[in-house]
Amino acid sequence: MNYLAHIYLSENRPKVTIGNFIADGNGIRGKSYQKFDKDIQVGILLHRQIDTFTDAHPTVRQSTKRLHKNYGHYSGIIIDIFYDHFLAKNWTSYSDVPLNEYANAFYNLLEEHVDDLPKYTQHILPYMKKGNWLVSYASIKGIESVLKGMDKRTKNQSQMYLSITELETHYKEFESEFTSFFEELRQFSHTKLNTIINNI
Repeated sequence: MNYLAHIYLSENRPKVTIGNFIADGNGIRGKSYQKFDKDIQVGILLHRQIDTFTDAHPTVRQSTKRLHKNYGHYSGIIIDIFYDHFLAKNWTSYSDVPLNEYANAFYNLLEEHVDDLPKYTQHILPYMKKGNWLVSYASIKGIESVLKGMDKRTKNQSQMYLSITELETHYKEFESEFTSFFEELRQFSHTKLNTIINNI
């Protein structure tokens, strides 16, 4: 799952949310998470559990299989972004707080705890806020922009942005798979969150 889903699955727990968000792209591997505040540790461990559950799930694999021929091992990354699109697009089914308000509260949370953030997250935060990434996921144009940014990180080798064609062609299938999977993921994540809190 991508940023929005990880944030959402933190169940409005501020430092758990931070941990769940920073667990990717910051080189937090093995037991290095233990240097963080306890609640941030919970978020990092929850993130790992969510990723493991997602990667092994047959519905997610069904989605990635549709992309594998053209995008190989990047298929999973693309599906994470597609699924965030469907979460953002259908946000009112999952939250009573408007997405723009929810996103602004998250950006403010990161700014309030900027000293707790790794250097990479501190670096991307202004861009994330300026581009309102979380809200942009709700449109296909926004997703295409995200994929173009991801493509640049692969020195244009992945051509991930071209997968918008597959998204539009198989839109109903992808959305149905997301909806089915995300309900299972919400239940799994809620249980795991409580288990981690009780055992850390």
